[in-house]
Amino acid sequence: MSNQGSTFGLFQSTIVLEGQVRNRTRDLEAALRENEKMTRALQNAMERLEGEKEAQRQLLLKLEEAHVQLLQSEKLASIGQLAAGVAHEINNPIGFINSNLGTLSEYASALLKLIETYEMGEAQLRADPEFSARLDDVKKDADIAFAREDILSLLDESMEGTQRVRDIVQSLRDFSRPGEMGWEIVDVHQGINSTLNVVRNEVKHTAEVILEYGDLPSVECVPSQLNQVVMNLLVNAAQAIPDYGTITIRTSSDGDQVAIAVIDTGAGMAAETCAKVFDPFFTTKPVGKGTGLGLSVSYSIIERHNGRIDVQSEPGVGTTFTMRLPIRQTPAVELDGLSSGAC
Repeated sequence: MSNQGSTFGLFQSTIVLEGQVRNRTRDLEAALRENEKMTRALQNAMERLEGEKEAQRQLLLKLEEAHVQLLQSEKLASIGQLAAGVAHEINNPIGFINSNLGTLSEYASALLKLIETYEMGEAQLRADPEFSARLDDVKKDADIAFAREDILSLLDESMEGTQRVRDIVQSLRDFSRPGEMGWEIVDVHQGINSTLNVVRNEVKHTAEVILEYGDLPSVECVPSQLNQVVMNLLVNAAQAIPDYGTITIRTSSDGDQVAIAVIDTGAGMAAETCAKVFDPFFTTKPVGKGTGLGLSVSYSIIERHNGRIDVQSEPGVGTTFTMRLPIRQTPAVELDGLSSGAC
């Protein structure tokens, strides 16, 4: 009986253990299936995440492309706005060159006639009183004394006029050259002078431009885009002056940075307006006078040059925009999408 009881107890224990093994096996199989399900869900989530990342990258590329096109459109709009003034600036010197050359042609004809007369009567000059009187008449008509002085003056003025035309055209060419994306080490003052030639007609009727140039080293930048910022600030300054005032361009250097300040004696702005001037499409000008992109574009350009641009203004006193730029850029500077676009 004792042996039978032991055998029965062992049998029961075996049954219990087998049940526990089956239960544990089912649990493990369920856990494995759950793990596989979670793994598949994780893989699907990762694939969706990769797809979302690619979609986001494509969206960013499209936004960047739209940004570049918008900035280029603003630049072309600014150049178009200045085109009539530039044409007027070119037309003035060409006009007096044509006038001077016409007068010079008349002088030359008179001088040639006088010389021809001299050649015809040189042998008779002393012997024939009648020819001598005729010679005097021709000489009087030619007004040799005046012509001799005026010819030189006309030629100097004409040469100055042609040089002005060359300067204006070259400045416009430097200002608008497209696709320039490389860094250059340039003379900032030369770029400012070129920009002044381009915007001369926009500025000369409203303000006297005062140049207070400091001793600046050459600066590493994208010249056409820095010129675009200067152009925007100059045009804004001129349009902010109600009657006639001054625009001062002041440059200085401090350590590894240079500063360019554009100071006007215009109407000035309230603090709440100053806080918005760099916002895209914000403008205080009437419809048709501004796009609201000039200062936003300028801010973007200076920021991508690792610099900053600040504004200080007081109603009735005037406004000062100050750009600060590093003299040399770090190698990691990115220029993707950098382009140019007045407030």
